[in-house]
Amino acid sequence: MVGLSASVMNAALRASIIAEWRGLPEKKSRPDRWQATAELLPKLMQRLGLKERLHETEVIDAWSKIVGDFIAAHSSPVLLREGILYVRVLQPALHYELEQVSKIDILRKLKLRFGAKVIRDVRFRVG
Repeated sequence: MVGLSASVMNAALRASIIAEWRGLPEKKSRPDRWQATAELLPKLMQRLGLKERLHETEVIDAWSKIVGDFIAAHSSPVLLREGILYVRVLQPALHYELEQVSKIDILRKLKLRFGAKVIRDVRFRVG
């Protein structure tokens, strides 16, 4: 057994000496960069901007449940960027109602459902 480990060590030493003599660089082992999919997928989605798009889709789908049928029939979330939800409103009177009276309640419900990191503010636009 001693002879076997000595021959393996001699073979490694011999290969190292020959590589040095030839001027070849020593092969370096690369570190293991393996990552679990559960760790990698959120990072990838963030880099591609898909995570925010996923939240945007969820918010659009839940809009009528959060604001009710009447407001949902006359408004629609258009865009979610950097925590700000942009909502298109059909009538100026409803815009005033949403901006002045209901905004705080709607924002509270959105934050409760999706989290304060996903929804920071709501902005209403007539159009």
